Amino acid sequence: MSKSSNQISTQQKGTSDKSHVAIVVTLTIVINGLVTLLFFMEGLGGDVEGFDLTILPMMNAIFNSFTTVFLFTALFFILRKNITMHKRFIYAAFTSTALFLVTYLTYHALSESTAFGGSGAIAAIYYFILISHIILAIIIVPLALWTFLKGITSQVEKHRKIARWTMPLWLYVSITGVIVYLMISPYY
Repeated sequence: MSKSSNQISTQQKGTSDKSHVAIVVTLTIVINGLVTLLFFMEGLGGDVEGFDLTILPMMNAIFNSFTTVFLFTALFFILRKNITMHKRFIYAAFTSTALFLVTYLTYHALSESTAFGGSGAIAAIYYFILISHIILAIIIVPLALWTFLKGITSQVEKHRKIARWTMPLWLYVSITGVIVYLMISPYY
């Protein structure tokens, strides 16, 4: 009896892993696909009368700031083995990231990108931060989703293994998002 229930448990884990892969792949394609689509079609939404669209990049930076604070707080609690508080702050980080995504997509659907006006060394620094931010933002989508799914399904060892990569990369993306905003904001 133990052998057959062990086989069922293994089969359920295999099915669970397959559904997690499907969820992560689907969300990654949808999220990164929307951002890519808007990159090529930006500004097609037209003007929104009476609404200053430049507030949206500021909101992006605010949401990224919240994400950073929530991630550091989640890290603080997990290092103290307070799983309940860790989960709450991870949920908060996903919420602020989702709000960031909404404002980011809205802005780029309605407005053209702003060109960076600096030159010389500051331009090189800006573009290094921007390019590394973009590349890691693409990568963090499936990493964060996979890590989250392993955590909420109590696959602790898998969660810990991937979280060691996810946490610092997600922190980098959220921090550099704010830095990019601060560097380009004078040119809006």
